[in-house]
Amino acid sequence: NPNLDNDYPFLQEVGNIISAACLSHDLGNPAFGHSGESAISTYFTDGDGRKYQEQVTAEEWADLTHFEGNANALRILTHAFQGKDPKGFALTYTSLASIVKYPCLAIDGHLKKSHHRKKYGFFTEEQKAFEKVANELGLLKDPSNSKGYLRHPLVYLVEAADDICYNIIDLEDAHHLKILSYQEVEELLLPLCGKENLRDRLDGLLDTPSRVALLRAKAINTLIKGCVDVFVREQDKFLSGTFGSALMDALDEDIVTQMKKISKISIAKIYNAPTVVQIEIAGYRVMDALLKEFVPAYLKKNKNNYDKKLVALIPEQFYTDKQDSYSKIRCVLDFVSGMTDVYAIELYRKIKGITIPSIE
Repeated sequence: NPNLDNDYPFLQEVGNIISAACLSHDLGNPAFGHSGESAISTYFTDGDGRKYQEQVTAEEWADLTHFEGNANALRILTHAFQGKDPKGFALTYTSLASIVKYPCLAIDGHLKKSHHRKKYGFFTEEQKAFEKVANELGLLKDPSNSKGYLRHPLVYLVEAADDICYNIIDLEDAHHLKILSYQEVEELLLPLCGKENLRDRLDGLLDTPSRVALLRAKAINTLIKGCVDVFVREQDKFLSGTFGSALMDALDEDIVTQMKKISKISIAKIYNAPTVVQIEIAGYRVMDALLKEFVPAYLKKNKNNYDKKLVALIPEQFYTDKQDSYSKIRCVLDFVSGMTDVYAIELYRKIKGITIPSIE
């Protein structure tokens, strides 16, 4: 519609909003990705952290035992950390709403049959922050959950962009790492490249990385166009928050079938490759060890000298003046979950005495 830009002058900003949401929605993922999330959760469900259950509410315990990177992203973007801007990153309400795939609390999430409640989108401490976002934007309340909401329409596009990227680009990465052969990648991506005959162009490229890059670009283009078509066709359901599945699941049947094939092979050959599994196992050990050291040290009222030295390693921006156990645990989780893989490993090795920092 040529009049859309005139009628809705901010419509052209939708692309920028989705880009911002895509860049920021994984901001809260801890070191070692999903393995890091599981390690944090397991510390509380099966590890030393079990002793804190009686010190927190049921809602807070659900946060701790189901650590969620997306909820952590909202916290990072909105929380007033010590010495930082009290407004957080000061993103727009729409940008913030667009990253929350599952607009509910942890205690109300994890419903496999409800797409917008398969996980959860905000911690107990950020509930009021999200309520402000929801009220400002007029998000619809979830009729099945008094404390939850239906999705913002742009969430579906952010989710689709995420699904496209990790499904397709992981294949390219796997080829670079020699986990998948070129032939395997071509067989997976070529059916997604539309009706254009790419054989001559592929044969004209001398190196396989360039061929994979062409297939990746064409496949992503096909998927983006398909998602746009679905979004326009089903816009009433997206606007009312009643579209009951991922946008990608509504693409043409042959594309959905091919994406399922890609997902199946990715799980079998990429995510369970020996090197990947070894890193995940190491990540479990590292994250668990860091939590075992820092959580009790920060929570103790009568700290010994060792505890004080550990707490001194936590940057002051993560400190809290609150005295309840949940807030203090969150302080440590903010610190540990914000580490990169390399930093987490280095700190683990140093506090365990495996490597000793040099003194210049």
